[in-house]
Formats: sequence, C-alpha cells, structure tokens
Amino acid sequence: MTKLATFGAGCFWGVEASFRKLDGVADVIVGYAGGHTENPSYPDVCSGATGHTEVVQVEYEPDRIDYQNLIDHFWSLHSPTFREKAQYRSVIFTHDDEQAGIAAHALKDKQASERHEVYTTVEPAPVFYRAEEYHQQYLSKHGVA
Repeated sequence: MTKLATFGAGCFWGVEASFRKLDGVADVIVGYAGGHTENPSYPDVCSGATGHTEVVQVEYEPDRIDYQNLIDHFWSLHSPTFREKAQYRSVIFTHDDEQAGIAAHALKDKQASERHEVYTTVEPAPVFYRAEEYHQQYLSKHGVA
C-alpha cells in the first residue's frame, strides 16, 4: 500500500526529479496547492494572484522509505531560511495526524539547527491540482535529469 506526501520547495521541476530517484518512491506528480482559486493554470500561479504554491505530490511505499526520510530529503533540496513568494515557498503539507506530528517535530529540529529564521510551514494538505502535462517530468523530458 502506498501513501502520499506533499512538499513545496521552490520550482517543482528539480524537486520532482530528485524525489523520483529515491528508492521506495512509486511516483511523483507536480502541481499546485494552498491557494484560493479552483483549477489554476501555470500562468495563474505565476501571477501570484491565486496564492498557490508549486508542489510535488510523492506517492511512496512506507515499508521501503519512511516519511522522516522524505522530510530529510525535502530539507536537502532547498534553503528553508530564504523567504520566497507564495509560488515557491517552503511548505510541508501533511495528509494525516502521523505525518503532522513527524513534520512538526522535524520543523522544530530544523529551526533549532539553523542560524537564520526558518520560513517553512507545516499545514494540512489542501486540494491538490495537477500541473499541466508539459510540467510533468519536465527535466527528464528535456534530457536534464
């Protein structure tokens, strides 16, 4: 049985490619979450008017990779001390109470280990909107990943 994890860590192209390489990750889809407009398009999200964040939705096998390892990987992909606009903000969207507890603890640890303010938030997973097909596996399609 697989579970979902959702992360925002900047431009979703590189984040997707990196998570896809992890053993135990079954699939990664890029999309938008956390805004107030239904079915936003990429230009809508880029405008900043929708409040959405570019995210990856990771489908993983918890018996092969645990949620803590996914969070550790998330931290390795970006600087949570750099304040970004909504489109590229650092966020962990949780899908259940167990994930919320692990993510909250991981955020406290990260805040304690950093010399600068950590801007990452932990929030319940909102509606996920799949990004346009040309964004899916973008780096792989263009021979970069």
